[in-house]
Amino acid sequence: MKASSTGGIKRGIVALMLTIAIVFTLGAGQAFAKETLVMAEPGWDSAQVHSRIAAFIIENGMGYGIEYIPGETISLFQGLARGDIDINMEIWYDNQKEAVDKAVAAGQVIDLGNNFPDSWQGWLVPTYVIKGDPARGIKPMAPDLKSVNDLPKYAKLFKDVEDPSKGRFYSCIAGWECEKINEKKFAAYGLNDTYNIFLPGSGAALVASLAGAYKKGEPWFGYYWAPTWVLGLYDMTPLEEPAYDADVFGSTAKCAYPSVAVKIFANAGLPKKAPDVVEFLKKYETTQAMANKFLAFMQEKEADTDAAAMWFLKNHEDVWTGWVSSDVAAKVKKALM
Repeated sequence: MKASSTGGIKRGIVALMLTIAIVFTLGAGQAFAKETLVMAEPGWDSAQVHSRIAAFIIENGMGYGIEYIPGETISLFQGLARGDIDINMEIWYDNQKEAVDKAVAAGQVIDLGNNFPDSWQGWLVPTYVIKGDPARGIKPMAPDLKSVNDLPKYAKLFKDVEDPSKGRFYSCIAGWECEKINEKKFAAYGLNDTYNIFLPGSGAALVASLAGAYKKGEPWFGYYWAPTWVLGLYDMTPLEEPAYDADVFGSTAKCAYPSVAVKIFANAGLPKKAPDVVEFLKKYETTQAMANKFLAFMQEKEADTDAAAMWFLKNHEDVWTGWVSSDVAAKVKKALM
């Protein structure tokens, strides 16, 4: 009876100790478990690729979970300000300046710096038009073409098939703000006498006009912007204009388009929730040329945004390893294998 009683006491003590150990372990796990962070998911490819590049590093190198909330520009920023979203990797600051500045002043969001500072839009021609392309047997067609001021003497080169007396300029899509700006530029540069403005019916039609000419090695003159897969895939040369001036641009537009700052913003609560992620994102910086390349990869390989993010991480190790510690970099490299 005594032995049985003693054995029962011992078994009870062991069970109690196991229970305490389990509770302690669970408690410790909960204490050290990292948050799941929410990233904005805008509807365009470059933003989604940047989100997935950052997410891969955050998940595999820092141990946080990641979720995405899809939406449009305004609703996603409202979610960021409320705290429903923690991070937005691609906010075109100048396009949302009033709302962004208001939220920053209210202490709702924080500016983590540029994702890429050199977005671009303007007038351009295929590089082979100016320099030729020996590999394709193309000789220079307009070797002295450098700026918009040189365009009148090359109107015949860019002949409008519907009006051969003038050249053709492929403008942006009807209804876009750049349509009006390009019309102002034409008037300011005195090009209406030598060129016609052609409005493609869609973005696809604009791309088709450029791609069709490029594949045939023919001249093409028009408007485009970056980052896009088009400027990652095709070698194009922008035509020089006077440097951007806000007053000039607002009146006659007789100067270059402005470069829009593309920034990373976070909810103001992120530094407390994930300070290491904040430090990482402050160092995250790319260029529009890099975005052009991963967008071109998507186009050529028919790849999705996840595959494009992996392509970037594998091909730009020298870039992203500078954003994180050696310990985090080692974990990310292992996950990429």
